[in-house]
Amino acid sequence: MTDVIIVGGGPVGLLLACELKLGGADPLVLEAATGEERRTRSLGLRSLNARTVQSLALRDLVEPVAGEQWAMLDELAARREPAGADLVAMMVELLQEGLIRGHFGGLPLLSEAGDAEYLMLKQDRLEAVLAERAAGMGVRIWQGCAVSDVAQDESAAVATLADGRSVRAAYLVGCDGGRSLVRKRSGFAFEGTPATMTGRTAVAELASAEAVTSSLRHPGGLVNLSLVPGEIATVEFDGGPGDRDAPMTAEELEDSLRRVTGHDVVVKRLETGIRYSDNTRHAGTYRQGRVLLAGDAAHVHSPIGGQGLNLGLQDAVNLGWKLALVARGLAPEALLDTYTAERHPVAARVLRNTRAQVALMRPGPQVEALREVLAEVIELPDAKRHFTGMADGTEADYAPGSAHPLVGRFAPRLEAVPFARLEAVPEPAPAKARKVAELLRDGRGLVLVLSDATGEGGDGEGAPGDGGLDAAVAGHRDRVRVAHASTMPGDGDAEVLLVRPDGYVAWAGGRDGVATALTTWFGPPRG
Repeated sequence: MTDVIIVGGGPVGLLLACELKLGGADPLVLEAATGEERRTRSLGLRSLNARTVQSLALRDLVEPVAGEQWAMLDELAARREPAGADLVAMMVELLQEGLIRGHFGGLPLLSEAGDAEYLMLKQDRLEAVLAERAAGMGVRIWQGCAVSDVAQDESAAVATLADGRSVRAAYLVGCDGGRSLVRKRSGFAFEGTPATMTGRTAVAELASAEAVTSSLRHPGGLVNLSLVPGEIATVEFDGGPGDRDAPMTAEELEDSLRRVTGHDVVVKRLETGIRYSDNTRHAGTYRQGRVLLAGDAAHVHSPIGGQGLNLGLQDAVNLGWKLALVARGLAPEALLDTYTAERHPVAARVLRNTRAQVALMRPGPQVEALREVLAEVIELPDAKRHFTGMADGTEADYAPGSAHPLVGRFAPRLEAVPFARLEAVPEPAPAKARKVAELLRDGRGLVLVLSDATGEGGDGEGAPGDGGLDAAVAGHRDRVRVAHASTMPGDGDAEVLLVRPDGYVAWAGGRDGVATALTTWFGPPRG
């Protein structure tokens, strides 16, 4: 018996395991593939958008992930021919200058201020960073451990392994991809629209390297020559792939390249390849009793726009702290219902914009005209903010229509001083100002006391301005810490912000409302 079984050890499952462990729960990760099998499937580059980078910063993971990015780009530059090396160098320059914000249907979204938060690397490198973090935290990861069935009763969820063994847990989370066994066995509805396109990505050698160039506007679709040497991708708007699992052949890729480009392309050798589509489906709920879904198990869509991985990682950081509290018996099960309530609308918007991006990439003069018009629209300041907000995930609002503009939004960038006397483990004196992201790294929430118009609000080394807040927080000190910020963020009147472990503002108001807010989001106080 364990607290939580995670079926699937990709990036989403690994990050969820880290979040659960940080929250004091005991997760077990069951991954069907071995490490080598996963590396062979890691084709193409994955982008981590601004909101994901901000979430990684909460756990001090940006530096190791960025280190993998720069190491990968150095390796790619060394392996490319001069023209290709120039392309890598251009990408490095854009990343270093903080200009990349993503794209919408191939229309680039660049930052003019040079303050974009964006990372790009192969999925196996991201998995390696997360696996190392999980192992360092003591997370159990069973590789080569396929799950053949899942079930649940009133007291537990059960995963049956392919070898006949079974594992029980208080909860089970399916992070096992778009064809999720957990989702199917647990009876989740998964409605949506069928495929209209076939994508292929392969590692291959062409008879003539100059025979194909990257273009979104080939006559029959699009071709992309990856920054990774030898990786070639095609997309055809042909109604979707047939047997996705059948081995790809050199002849299949060659035929696709010829149809898309209209040229007699010859593929000399194909090492490996995968197929994908724009099949777009969404689970009706992310929770059925003791079984939950995250990542592609909960939502699938076209990979165009690179939002799928980010969507899944955000599922993990939203769910992890909540499930840890519930699994430990510190918060009621009702807290888990906020997971679907908050994440389902976000995914629905991503599914909508990925459908729009697929439509925008179809060949034809009408679509070409639409692209030209939209390219002009995107450069309008308000439109650019709207489209970049979609691409980088920063538009997410978990409490639309809230009375306070910060509630439901990611916490503003502030510096705050921890209150030493209110800490379960006292801060070294004198306490120094730290970024809010740093104060959330231990997985606890944050009661952030704001200066009012007179500048009152505490001195950072003693207790806050009155004893009421001390009493309100006392029973939750194992789940939150208290700090004082001398700068009032944004608009709206509030004395105190309650920031969740995932970085989102859960509540804003006066000191007399802190106790109720803490109980709502972190469970009842300890006696």
